[in-house]
Amino acid sequence: MLYAFSVFVIVFLLMGSGLLLVFYREILGQRISGILAADDESGSRLKSKLRGAAESLTGIAGSIQKIVPKSETDVSAVRKRLVRAGFRNESAVNILYALKGLVPMTACVVATATGAYQWSPLIVFGASIVLGYLLPDYVLDQLIKSRAEQIRAGLPDVLDLLVVCLEAGLSLDQSVLRATDELRPSYPVIVDEFSLVMLEVRAGRSRSEAWRSLAERTDVDVIRLLVSILVQADQFGTGISKTMRIHSETMRTRRKQRIEEAAAKTTVKLIFPLLLFIFPSVWVVVLGPAAITISESLK
Repeated sequence: MLYAFSVFVIVFLLMGSGLLLVFYREILGQRISGILAADDESGSRLKSKLRGAAESLTGIAGSIQKIVPKSETDVSAVRKRLVRAGFRNESAVNILYALKGLVPMTACVVATATGAYQWSPLIVFGASIVLGYLLPDYVLDQLIKSRAEQIRAGLPDVLDLLVVCLEAGLSLDQSVLRATDELRPSYPVIVDEFSLVMLEVRAGRSRSEAWRSLAERTDVDVIRLLVSILVQADQFGTGISKTMRIHSETMRTRRKQRIEEAAAKTTVKLIFPLLLFIFPSVWVVVLGPAAITISESLK
């Protein structure tokens, strides 16, 4: 009896939901569309607010960066460094020079507020200005190194997938597009660079110039070697799958050697922490009781 009642309730609920979907489908569709439209409006408002804030910050940075002296040669070199770090916006140069002006002033304000300038005003303020001016360049150099390491780490896997696609019968452009689609979550940095190459090719730029632009944009040795291989294959019409496979294996061997080299250096680098931190504490623990006993006996 209980099973029959349960089956009746389940069938009744299924029939009722089916009838509601049939007769009130338009009303449900209107409600769902209204909810989605509200979400789209809120998302568009948020995007517009963020865009406005970004534009205002860019304008402020453009005003502040005028206090930093610079030349056209310096600006072009800084723009190349920003591109290597992944910042391709036109306002990135203004923001960097604005930080070069703001960070020293902030450091001087902090030194004044904390009273550190009382020790030696000339040294404290001079160090704040110099270190604050050099800090943005240091951070930018670290970002460039990090991006280059990410490219070196992800290139072997990208090359393996390119070799598989090429041996399956795809062209080079189709192989690059397929590799970028598959490896975007794992290696976003190198996928972004390869996608930019494909965009340049689609825009009408020659394939050789697009790959050379990649080498100049990243300034990584393994990318330059890969670009030379691809350019020679494009010019002479030779097969590149076998060459790319050898290049990928060579890169993995180099990465393994770098790891082994770093592991071998750890023994030398551990000497200074041992001498400065571990050995003094060991001496205190071992010789401390003996020193206390000797001092008490001498008294």
